[in-house]
Amino acid sequence: MQIPYKVGIMGGGSWATAIAKIISMTQIDFNWYMRRSDQIEEFINLKHNPSYLTGVNFNIEHISFYDDINEQVKNCDVLIFAIPSPYLKQHLQKLTLPLKDKIILSAIKGIVPDENMLVSDYFSTFYDVPKDNIAVLGGPCHAEEVAMERLSYLNIACTTKERSDLIADLISTYFIKTTTSYDVAGVEYASVLKNVYAIVSGICHGLKYGDNFQAIFLSNSIIEMDRFINAVSPIPRNICDSSYLGDLLVTAYSRFSRNRIFGTMIGKGYSVKTAQLEMEMIAEGYYGTKCIKEINNDYNVEMPILDAVYSILYEKKSAVSVIRKLSDSFK
Repeated sequence: MQIPYKVGIMGGGSWATAIAKIISMTQIDFNWYMRRSDQIEEFINLKHNPSYLTGVNFNIEHISFYDDINEQVKNCDVLIFAIPSPYLKQHLQKLTLPLKDKIILSAIKGIVPDENMLVSDYFSTFYDVPKDNIAVLGGPCHAEEVAMERLSYLNIACTTKERSDLIADLISTYFIKTTTSYDVAGVEYASVLKNVYAIVSGICHGLKYGDNFQAIFLSNSIIEMDRFINAVSPIPRNICDSSYLGDLLVTAYSRFSRNRIFGTMIGKGYSVKTAQLEMEMIAEGYYGTKCIKEINNDYNVEMPILDAVYSILYEKKSAVSVIRKLSDSFK
């Protein structure tokens, strides 16, 4: 559905490209910010992203590309951020224009490192964006399946129904179904934790644990997720909704999940650095593990799975012994 605002995509990766595909089907024209001018030039020549989801073609005549973040912000009313969380601050450092009058949709399923802040809180705290103008995207949705137009479901969480309905109209197509909620913090924390648990799922896969164990592992994961989210944001929610359980399942099981792939490599004996270099993609759960671990220092929620993956990734403990000990605690 065409909305009366100028929309801009922020980021040049696979998730940004998948979202741009959706936007190209609901908006006549839109803007797209990418940091690298050479990527933009090659994109225009090829009519597709040269590095990500190369099978998705775009009508270049209806896209205004920018490599200057200030020009992008100046020419947009709605900004959809799909930049990996570890790089968000780096991109925003060049921003000199205010964001407080913009509508922000965060499609970043991660947390801001160093600050240990949810993306919505980061925009609110450091850029004075009103909470009512910030929405977050949740739910089980891999970029690769969006590119193939496979039926997918997304949740838009915002403090106001007016804004969530607006975003729902913006991203609804025949293959994207949308729901809305008010649980901004819950959806964001779930998006971070599902990446963490997907790494553990991958580690177990790399260690040759089977499907029976994976089912038990994920049953314990959703209980741990529920325990943590209720501690940090105690409002009514159904943890079995797609924004929480659904996103966890697809990230832990899917062959498209970069966090599961990263974990599988760790389980097979790769070092963290080697796995990161070989993947050439960001596994946000690596950063999310450290952030949630530090946040939990203030809450002291019982999180044996988080503690286990932290000890493997950051304390270099044996994945074999850590997972064996963790498995003994499962029910």
